[in-house]
Amino acid sequence: MDAVPLVAMKGISKFFGAVRALEGVDFHVLPGEVVGLVGDNAAGKSTLMKVLSGAHVPDEGEILVNGKPAGIARPQDARALGIEMLYQHFALAGNISIYQNVYLGRELTRPRLGGLVRVLDKRRMEEQSAAVLARLRIRVDSVRQKVKGLSGGQQQSVAIGRAISFNARLIIMDEPTANLGIKEVHNLLALIRRLKDEGVSVIFISHRLDDIFAVGDRVVVLKSGRRVGERRVSETTTDEVVRLIVGGDLVAA
Repeated sequence: MDAVPLVAMKGISKFFGAVRALEGVDFHVLPGEVVGLVGDNAAGKSTLMKVLSGAHVPDEGEILVNGKPAGIARPQDARALGIEMLYQHFALAGNISIYQNVYLGRELTRPRLGGLVRVLDKRRMEEQSAAVLARLRIRVDSVRQKVKGLSGGQQQSVAIGRAISFNARLIIMDEPTANLGIKEVHNLLALIRRLKDEGVSVIFISHRLDDIFAVGDRVVVLKSGRRVGERRVSETTTDEVVRLIVGGDLVAA
């Protein structure tokens, strides 16, 4: 590993009472790299990513960002470092518009009455939201339309656009293709390739290995809270990865 990783997790362990969710896990992502994270149910995939995104604090281990220790104790800390996690439900508000979702919680304002008060700058939020979506080639009729009227794939694309508007350098996607149709999966994979071209790293949690092999550079396998294998996508097969998921790497064993 010659390049300095964008993110490196070293010796991460996490316990929930007597339950060991993670044990001494090492994981890294390079700038502009797409890494698939796979394993069976309860392998620790989501827990590891929740540690990285600040939803959980590890009991052991450390996280480095650009080679420097990063104190990530809450989601705001991760976001400040350019790390965004997209969950399956997208965390969007369906009853408001696309642009309002993009700027939800960080609305742009402009001064009125000589600066005595500030009002929402709707025009600038609309323009900048439209620019982000256009940059990612995300097609919607209008940024003023309500999110609840969008398809699942469009909603996911809006969530990705929102993350990019936060200047995300690493986007974690939890089962992003699970509830999408064939065309929407194709569109999402194309969007991931464009993110990679822009230098944005992606961690892709999925049970669908074909999707990971379509866009991924590496695949990391967890089993029972431990890392049991890592392969470059160009140097392995889905059959080999399945064997790792089921049995684990002989080296790790």
